[in-house]
Amino acid sequence: MSAIDDLLAAARSGLNRAEPEQAQRLQRDGALIVDIRPHVNRLEEGEIPGSVVVERIHLEWRLAPDSEWRLPEVKPDSTVIVVCNEGYSSSLAAADLRRLGLPGATDLEGGFRAWRSAGLPVREGGTPAVP
Repeated sequence: MSAIDDLLAAARSGLNRAEPEQAQRLQRDGALIVDIRPHVNRLEEGEIPGSVVVERIHLEWRLAPDSEWRLPEVKPDSTVIVVCNEGYSSSLAAADLRRLGLPGATDLEGGFRAWRSAGLPVREGGTPAVP
């Protein structure tokens, strides 16, 4: 295995990754879905209804429970599901959030493309990211 494979395996070992249908149920129960995909992907492929767009470079500042710049809806006990294209960078991002004090952080297994392939709702993409 390569170093990135080891890093990814270590990140995922601490996550309870959500399958698309499970993520949808968690969202209905109050989980926050955070889309970290680039604008071009969201514009071309769409977005998950009710998701919040946070660019990857701002993610830790917007979601760390003790950050002065965090989103107001994020609490230390929040369930947060990070979404990328296929579920790789979201695993690394969710592991980072857990290390920053958000134990309810996880990611969407298979990413947005798995959500869409499962036939779950998709809205038109291109929503501006949280500044």
